[in-house]
Amino acid sequence: MQIVDLLSENRVVHTLSASSKKRLLEKISGLLGQDAPSLNENAVFQCLTERERLGSTAIGEGVALPHGRLKGLDKAIGAFAVLEKEIDFEANDHHPINMVFALLVPEHANKEHLEILSTLATKFRDEGLRDKLLNANTNKEIYSVLTE
Repeated sequence: MQIVDLLSENRVVHTLSASSKKRLLEKISGLLGQDAPSLNENAVFQCLTERERLGSTAIGEGVALPHGRLKGLDKAIGAFAVLEKEIDFEANDHHPINMVFALLVPEHANKEHLEILSTLATKFRDEGLRDKLLNANTNKEIYSVLTE
């Protein structure tokens, strides 16, 4: 699955403001819920925070990949944001994050879930990509960089 299959321009935000990990998860839950009326923002938030309790989904280099499986979802969806200010996301490298890609998959999509996470982690290890995302000036520019 490609990033273009997960995202819509509506779920990409340049300079998202969040003061903490919790606030970021709340805002990203809202982004994920806005395009899918069947998704309850509270259920999305609960799903993402439950996963975070198991351990931080920060992958290092300033990137976090919060994710979860959600009942009632019929296909994988994602949301991406570059943060206005770095925040602590309890990363193993002890560096704050400045960008986040949140992923939701259907409840029983275990294999797909792991495959998408692997693809995303590989993609975000690319310093050139991260630099392009941080230097983008609009939501549309970020979307173009992610989906090229």
